[in-house]
Amino acid sequence: MTNNNIAISSLAMDLKRVAIGYQGGSYKMAERFKKEALKRKSEIMLSEVKPYLRKFIIFLPIILEHVDKNRVAEDSLTYSTIFQNYALKY
Repeated sequence: MTNNNIAISSLAMDLKRVAIGYQGGSYKMAERFKKEALKRKSEIMLSEVKPYLRKFIIFLPIILEHVDKNRVAEDSLTYSTIFQNYALKY
């Protein structure tokens, strides 16, 4: 497993925790993991990932800053699944 895969897997877990936090009403926890996810984003070498995943990574900050927290939770869970599947396959 490469460093990129580890970072992508960790990003997937952070996003899953964001979704769980918002859905469970634990906004403080969700905000903490949202910051972790944005930090984790900088660890990923964009030149080494597939173009479709690169697009998701680039738009991640926009998704996480949406006003509607339910939408952030849903999008975070979706992105988490996409990143997790990518890390397992590549």
